[in-house]
Amino acid sequence: MFSDIFSFDRNFYNKGFYPVAGVDEAGRGSLAGPVAAAAVIFSKDSTISDLNDSKQLSEKKRETLFEIIKETALDYAVEIINNEIIDKINILQATFLAMSHAILKLKIKPDLCLIDGNHKVHGLSFNQETIVGGDVKSACIAAASILAKVSRDKMMLEYAKQYPVYEFEKHKGYGTKKHIEALKKYGTCPIHRLTFSPVNDIVHQDN
Repeated sequence: MFSDIFSFDRNFYNKGFYPVAGVDEAGRGSLAGPVAAAAVIFSKDSTISDLNDSKQLSEKKRETLFEIIKETALDYAVEIINNEIIDKINILQATFLAMSHAILKLKIKPDLCLIDGNHKVHGLSFNQETIVGGDVKSACIAAASILAKVSRDKMMLEYAKQYPVYEFEKHKGYGTKKHIEALKKYGTCPIHRLTFSPVNDIVHQDN
């Protein structure tokens, strides 16, 4: 029995699109670290229990599903774009770059890409469909959201060891109260996005 989240994707199969890749990102709104994107292709008969938007899952559940998705998917790819590139080209373009690279890294070329959100990825020759709230509707987008988030979170845990005063292990670089307080006290570290506000405001507050 297919869950609703897999039935959503099956609707596209029934329209003649196959294989279908789900694409999503993680870290777009963070003040530090990279942005990550993933692309996932499932077979027509795939099903995974409890698959959902990564933000609605516990960390432990995401990590469990991370391994299940990699074992179950016909193909998947993850791309990471670091903070230095984000500062050079802006976060929206860096997100598109991560998404396009993830799609192009797939060994199986998709007939259709389902992109979470309302922006198509420029410069791709593949068919694309934007799905607002796709990470709670589409199985392959939900899977992509989990791969992107868990991959990025693992990187942020490593950065937390290098820059412990910021406690990246707790907030993964997002603008929590503790993170803002640490920025004000210690300034920035090499993985902060210097073009972001409030990071930019803090960097230039004495100028």
